[in-house]
Amino acid sequence: MHRRERMSAVDTAWLRMDRPTNLMMILGVMVFARRMDFARLRNTIAARLVGRYRRFRQCAVQEVGGAFWEDDPDFDIDAHLRRRALPRGSGKVALQALAGELAVQPLNPGKPLWRFDLIEDYEGGSAMVVRIHHSIADGIALVGVVLSLTDESADAPPQKAPPPVGDEDGEFDEPSRGLLETLAETLGSAVHAGSDLGSKAMSLAQDPDRLQTYGQYGIGLLAELAKLLAMPPDSPTSLKGHTGTVKRVAWADPIPLGEVKALGKALGCSVNDVLLSAVAGAFRAYLQQKGETVDGVEVRAMVPVNLRSARDEGTLGNRFGLVTLSLPIWEANPFARLFLVRERMNELKHSFQPPLTLGVLAVVGLAPKLVQQQFLDMLAAKASAVMTNVPGPKQPLYLAGNRLDQCMFWVPQSGDIGVGVSILSYNDAVQFSLISDRHFIPDPETVTPLFAAEFEKMLLALLMLEWDRPIDPAMAEESLFGRRVTGVPAVTPHKPGRRKVAPKSSAAAAVSPAPTLEPKAARRIPKRFRT
Repeated sequence: MHRRERMSAVDTAWLRMDRPTNLMMILGVMVFARRMDFARLRNTIAARLVGRYRRFRQCAVQEVGGAFWEDDPDFDIDAHLRRRALPRGSGKVALQALAGELAVQPLNPGKPLWRFDLIEDYEGGSAMVVRIHHSIADGIALVGVVLSLTDESADAPPQKAPPPVGDEDGEFDEPSRGLLETLAETLGSAVHAGSDLGSKAMSLAQDPDRLQTYGQYGIGLLAELAKLLAMPPDSPTSLKGHTGTVKRVAWADPIPLGEVKALGKALGCSVNDVLLSAVAGAFRAYLQQKGETVDGVEVRAMVPVNLRSARDEGTLGNRFGLVTLSLPIWEANPFARLFLVRERMNELKHSFQPPLTLGVLAVVGLAPKLVQQQFLDMLAAKASAVMTNVPGPKQPLYLAGNRLDQCMFWVPQSGDIGVGVSILSYNDAVQFSLISDRHFIPDPETVTPLFAAEFEKMLLALLMLEWDRPIDPAMAEESLFGRRVTGVPAVTPHKPGRRKVAPKSSAAAAVSPAPTLEPKAARRIPKRFRT
């Protein structure tokens, strides 16, 4: 007997978001040290993926009354795990080209929406391109799915699978119910109309304190919605335009995670702040190489925010929101740029944007497809890129007994957004990856080295500074390049609770407060940079 279940509103929105120029697939590339044993890989995927998660043997069915997950009566794992070959002697360039080609090839809509393509002979080992539709799960969930396929040693039992989490399939019926209901009550939507919403209203009426809290939450959501709708389009750069059907993919050599942590610790910034600042610096350098002006340019990026709770661990579906981060491309000083990114991220962490965007996806998932497309296109016009930063395991992993050397992934871009940046930490290293529309960045392989270059620029400058005083971005710039940025004064701490508002020409003055360098962090700086 084949089971059928209604798809959640959020997952339905992702299912209907496909368009020829931007398919809603999460794309991944995995590189292995040795040639893969195909039979063992097949058995592992059958036991740990197909056998554990029912969603991977179900089709997505769209009808007038909504979308449903329905068991595939003719499911065949060999339709989803295929062998593929690159030309003899091919290397990284050919693998990147293949990933770009697969990024625009739709998955079979009549079958479960996933596929793995194994390249058995790749630089003495193997590689695999992974494609999974976003309607099945978000990036955080799918990282957990991939990890469930792996072991911490090469000699682990071939088919040993972790126990299911939640129900028998490790799935969860309706994501973020509390967030969606709150949004529905606040905005007058019918996301959860019927008995469930009625009982929710009764419980609120009997609990005035809770009702007041939800009212305040609703006011915050309404204010955030107004702010989002009023947000102007992004800066007109070559990173913005109309997307096409050709994608380019590239990835950089990994950089040590310990160095990123040391730099962040010394400057009072998070690892995420450091990495996003390096991305901003790389885009700045790339635009300058193309002869474009960067004066006054801000590149806005959509950054996913995980909204999963402890009870959601091991489940599928989409439970994340989005924040819009403006990257200060105009700022030449790497430290001033880092502190601006830190300040902006700190503000976004306390905003209502993540639950709002999750709720909006649920609402448009229930609306006609044309309404959904028009609304999401309007939001996409406000950004030029999607950026994700996912922490992975610190130790090396093994898939089907084969060591995973390198792992890259990209989440899809919606509307006319044509640039995706992915940051993944794995085995104490950080992997920068880039996917782009050919119309925007035809040569992403020239951009990916700039990520590491921007990071090392900050690292080198850090070693030239004095460690017993607040950092002065202008002096750091002078010590690094032998020049001083005009109009950028030294940064000094100011009284808590008073926010300095600096003119755009003086970014350093916006730092609040300036960090004092920590001598202990200097010991974590790699020996190759010490004098």
